[in-house]
Amino acid sequence: MSSPVASYFAIASSAPVAFKSLKHSLPSKLSALQSLLAVPTATELQACWELCRLQNGMGCATVFIPVAWSIAMVYYAQANLTGLEALTRTLVYFFLCIGIKCLIMTIDDILDYDIDANVERTKKRALPRGAISIERAWLFFAMQVVAGVALAYKTLSPDALAISMTVWPLYVLYPTCKRWMSFAPVPLGLMFNIGIFMGWADLTKDGRVAFDALLPIYIGALLWTITYETVYQHQDKLDDVKIGMKSLAIFCDKYTIPVCTATTIGFGTFMAYGGWMNGQGFIYYAAVVVATAILLKNLMVTDIDQPKQCMQFFLLTPTVGNIVLGGLVADAVAHRVAEGIPLLL
Repeated sequence: MSSPVASYFAIASSAPVAFKSLKHSLPSKLSALQSLLAVPTATELQACWELCRLQNGMGCATVFIPVAWSIAMVYYAQANLTGLEALTRTLVYFFLCIGIKCLIMTIDDILDYDIDANVERTKKRALPRGAISIERAWLFFAMQVVAGVALAYKTLSPDALAISMTVWPLYVLYPTCKRWMSFAPVPLGLMFNIGIFMGWADLTKDGRVAFDALLPIYIGALLWTITYETVYQHQDKLDDVKIGMKSLAIFCDKYTIPVCTATTIGFGTFMAYGGWMNGQGFIYYAAVVVATAILLKNLMVTDIDQPKQCMQFFLLTPTVGNIVLGGLVADAVAHRVAEGIPLLL
């Protein structure tokens, strides 16, 4: 066993070597830090715009529409909730959902950048083409997280915040799913549609969240997400097979249309049941029937082996969601007029 004195001299003799190593590596570490924190170039700013998918509104629509459904439902159910309160909260959520969409799209591209480089449709995205480094992309994501968490704590009610936090882990988990499971649309749907509970929780006047009505709507929305996302995945199935990725499109294969027909019928059924539990009127049910019929009609004519047709079907998503939303709003207005409840104040 070495004595304390021998140990002391061993440490003392190695100290100059460690110091010299640190002295040589310090400039490179400082240079790397300076590069990481440098003012972004025009190319990087464009890359950040693309990472957020701000060139299209699809991601925002899929996150915002479920929240808007929820707000319209609580506006219908609770006569003491004013239209001004509902509209104000809708506007707040609209901008929050833009931020959520940006955050989700950014982490998706970061965790998928190696996959995107090998897929024809995505190989020209910002990270695969080198418009921004992976380190700078992570920094951009971290900035979004800090801003997003601060805004969530400032703008959401405690109940809505707690509900939203249940899916925060999915923001990071979802982009990894295609590497190890075929059912990535499920966590995507759980994540995208959580607003169905949040809108009501934020505006309820009696402190109660109507889970008996909202849970069927959530399940219906999940089935809707599975429908449009599975068809969307068929665009990349050939590349996914080559690089060993999994997807529900590959899993369902030639049975995709029958499976998605079943999920679409499930969507309509659960949406109708949730409306019945909330006491919704005829206008809402008519909207659900129209939305379901549009999905079914377009499913029947979509060739899943034609990427353009798959994209066309996917682009119907905001239309379908907005038809249901229009039905909820019109139903609430008609209900309030019939009952003599003020619309705005």
